[in-house]
Amino acid sequence: MKRLLQIEFIKLWNNKASRALILSYFVLLTSIALVAAIKFDIGPVKFHLAEQGIFNFPYIWHFNTFITAFFKLFLAIVIVSMMANEYSNKTIKQNLIDGLSKKEFILSKFLTVISFALISTVFVFVVSMILGLIYSDYNEISIIFSDMEFLLAFFIKLVGFFTFCLFLGILVKRSAFALGFLVLWQVFEGFVRGMMRWQLFDGETTDAIMAFFPLNSMWNLIKEPFSRLGAVQTVADQIGEELALDYHVQFYEILIVIGWTAIFVYLSYALLKKRDL
Repeated sequence: MKRLLQIEFIKLWNNKASRALILSYFVLLTSIALVAAIKFDIGPVKFHLAEQGIFNFPYIWHFNTFITAFFKLFLAIVIVSMMANEYSNKTIKQNLIDGLSKKEFILSKFLTVISFALISTVFVFVVSMILGLIYSDYNEISIIFSDMEFLLAFFIKLVGFFTFCLFLGILVKRSAFALGFLVLWQVFEGFVRGMMRWQLFDGETTDAIMAFFPLNSMWNLIKEPFSRLGAVQTVADQIGEELALDYHVQFYEILIVIGWTAIFVYLSYALLKKRDL
């Protein structure tokens, strides 16, 4: 496994575009710390975003994993480009000639996906821990390490999304078309949701069915965190709205994404095995 990973990372690091995208991705993950610097004074109104509770433990695990998950598109581009380069540069054929089996080839790509997701999760953990220790009003050990399931959900979400991108890269062979297909699939899921809600089911039933679609299942892993903020809850109380939402990571939602991950890895291998390279 170590040998397979070394081969992949050498390929990625020697590609200038991939190297730039990977570095940009981790710079963006770090840039969430800049949110703490947002402050402005307008007469008597003094606003400092860090003082609104977004970096309080354990809320920070929810907030940071939700926000940083949007940056995954950078690594999605790297992954589909990685596969496109294998075809355009004929390296996939050369690897197989040199003795690498198709199963090992897919395994090397999947290990790369897991590595990206794991490094991202550790990175978010470290940045969140530093920000929380600086700005959080609650520093008890029991509070700091509660709600850690959001980090697990973040990891599973990235692995699922990246394996989908890996499958698209193998299916389409060209990075631009693979990314275009990704966008079209997102539109397709939105269209299906709209049609079901309009013609067939109520909102609750529609959401239950859509939870089994790949991109929607990944989105569901980490719910939006903004309505958890004290300021939002206060406003809701004042206008008579009750925000009684369940923000916890659900075990069955994790299983759905793991299921899709297994399907995408299998389809990637089946497609590669069937093709005459």
